[in-house]
Amino acid sequence: MPLMFALGEKVLDNPALATFAAFGSFAMLMFVDFSGDRRDRLQAQVALIVTGAVFVCVGTLCSQVVWLSAVAMAIVGFAVLFAGVVSSVLASATTSLLLAFILPVTLTGPPSQIPDRLAGWGLAGAASLIAITLLWPAPTREPLRRGASAACRALAARLRTEIEYLLSDRSESLEREHRQAVEAAQQAVLTLHSGFLATPYRPTGLSTSNRTIVRLVDELTWLATIVTQSSKSRPGLPANKTACAVKGAAANVLERGADLLDVNGGDPAQLVAAQTDLATALERMEQDATQQLPVGDDGMAEFLTSLDPSFRAQELSFAASVIAANIDLTAAAERRTWLERLLGRQPGNLLSPLGAARERAGAHVERHSVWLHNSLRGAAGLGLAVLVANLTGVQHSFWVVLGTLSVLRSNALNTGQNILRALVGTVIGFVIGALLLAMIGTSTTLLWWLLPPVILIAGVAPAAISFAAGQAAFTLTLVILFNIIQPAGWVIGLVRIEDIAIGCIVSLLVGLLFWPRGAGAALRRALAEAYVDSAEYLAGAVETGMLRCDSGAPPPTTSVSDGALRAAAASRRLDDTFRNFLAERGAKPVPLAEVTTMVTGVAGLRLAADAVTQLWQRDDGTAVGDRAAARAELLAFATSVRSWYGDLAATLVDGGALREPSAHDKVADGRLVEAVRHDLRGEDGRASATAVRMIWTGDHLDAARRLEQTIIGAAQAITTPA
Repeated sequence: MPLMFALGEKVLDNPALATFAAFGSFAMLMFVDFSGDRRDRLQAQVALIVTGAVFVCVGTLCSQVVWLSAVAMAIVGFAVLFAGVVSSVLASATTSLLLAFILPVTLTGPPSQIPDRLAGWGLAGAASLIAITLLWPAPTREPLRRGASAACRALAARLRTEIEYLLSDRSESLEREHRQAVEAAQQAVLTLHSGFLATPYRPTGLSTSNRTIVRLVDELTWLATIVTQSSKSRPGLPANKTACAVKGAAANVLERGADLLDVNGGDPAQLVAAQTDLATALERMEQDATQQLPVGDDGMAEFLTSLDPSFRAQELSFAASVIAANIDLTAAAERRTWLERLLGRQPGNLLSPLGAARERAGAHVERHSVWLHNSLRGAAGLGLAVLVANLTGVQHSFWVVLGTLSVLRSNALNTGQNILRALVGTVIGFVIGALLLAMIGTSTTLLWWLLPPVILIAGVAPAAISFAAGQAAFTLTLVILFNIIQPAGWVIGLVRIEDIAIGCIVSLLVGLLFWPRGAGAALRRALAEAYVDSAEYLAGAVETGMLRCDSGAPPPTTSVSDGALRAAAASRRLDDTFRNFLAERGAKPVPLAEVTTMVTGVAGLRLAADAVTQLWQRDDGTAVGDRAAARAELLAFATSVRSWYGDLAATLVDGGALREPSAHDKVADGRLVEAVRHDLRGEDGRASATAVRMIWTGDHLDAARRLEQTIIGAAQAITTPA
């Protein structure tokens, strides 16, 4: 930044060029940090330079008219802030893009200044490309990929030690080894999930491989829960060898998937072979389960007990298959040629980047979306700040708008807290700057020497010390910078305090008007919507499955694919709301562990619906028998589950007493057994494979019912006033 500033100020003697070169360096080197390999970072940096250049031109043209500059700032502010929901690349560049428009729209200048301003921005852009390539280049950062690979291996190791323990003499040494594998798997999944939630935006870009890897977070978390459930066998029962074979095949799939994640664009042959082995083991287990069905009327209760390990293995195989499919798509996307990438050709049935961006943005075009709220508030605040700065005639209106951007948060209280820190930091920076200027006098040479270390401190202080320290260092940087351009002494510091104070007032006003409640209330509403949509999806999946196995059933009331899309959109809104809740400053009235439990419950409910959908896709619907009674029992069970989660959602939004979790209905189990026994028997007198799938569908619904017990405590903590 000092080099670009010196080139414009001293060599070219062009203040406009020097100003845009200086602040362009801030925008493109201090306020943004793209992830990925060097090529990805360079591509993102070039896109930032080009977009910023467009903003410089548009901002300069709009700066001529007061009302136009305010409206343009609001429109651009909303577009930039809302676009951050699409990917981490756009989210991490938000401040830089806003600065690229704030600077020209607040520094009024004629169109004839556009070439000078573009030249300054271009110089800063060129310097940024050289800097990120040659000066301490950052290593490739793919925390989710490494974390997903480690979680796959840890879960596979846990499955293998469990199989060895179950099929052996169950010695103490094997039990100890299994406990160690369990702890390692839990830690690996926790590390992956923590890394996913470590930023206020999704830590992935829009590339196909990034979009497939981010799906693995929920899927591996869900798989860990399934593995835990599958290990809870009743004492005294012999090991189910076909179920253990499925678990072993699933472990092999996870290991081959981890191998593929460890390389870029690797050969998926071994993973495909492992998936084939898993499908074969699953088919053998289903045949074995069908053969164990009693022919007569006796023994159905005992059979249901013995069928539980098979269901757990079937559930686990689905989770492993989904994970393997996403890893396979990741590798396929990375193997594409440059031309295929350019043309947007996607492997499998994935959406194109444009389609994915449209889908993610569309999920937030909804009145309860926190991201939409924040984008509207930010746009209104920035537009109002430009208007106030122009109408009041302050000397440096740029800092009014930047002050608004710096302190605007998700609620009025936290905005107020940031206002205090911003003003305190600015005053401290002004005092230090005034003392320096008093000692230095009019010597700009010493100011040039001080500029680089002060910039370094301004960049490090916000993260290493505090927000207030960052404000102080940045104020000192500006005092030095403007005194080099046009020496004015300590007065520059006072101007900065005045401008920041105006910006803070605007920010507080917008916070009070647009969203005084903060992220807590929005989180409860997002949880409610996600649970309702996920429960509807599960009920729809059961209804569609019943139609597939019974042609005499009435058509489903909703499309299962539409339900899946709605549930996925609600989950994305919940994810972004949860991140906003985590990023919000101030004490959290609800323990974070309870909130995380509620968020994870949504993923489990939605993925259970995926499992039911896939379960019935393998049924050919040819088994003989009238399935009306069995269908009626399962639909009634699905309606009961959907009703409970609907009541939970209403309580999260409106308050009141939570409904007790549903108890295990043994009478309903008996009715389902009777229906299976009488309605789904083939010509040989033995129940069909469709009967097993109906029982497993009931087990998936029972898993959703058991989830009620898991989340009820967390729901009470969230809904109980602090």
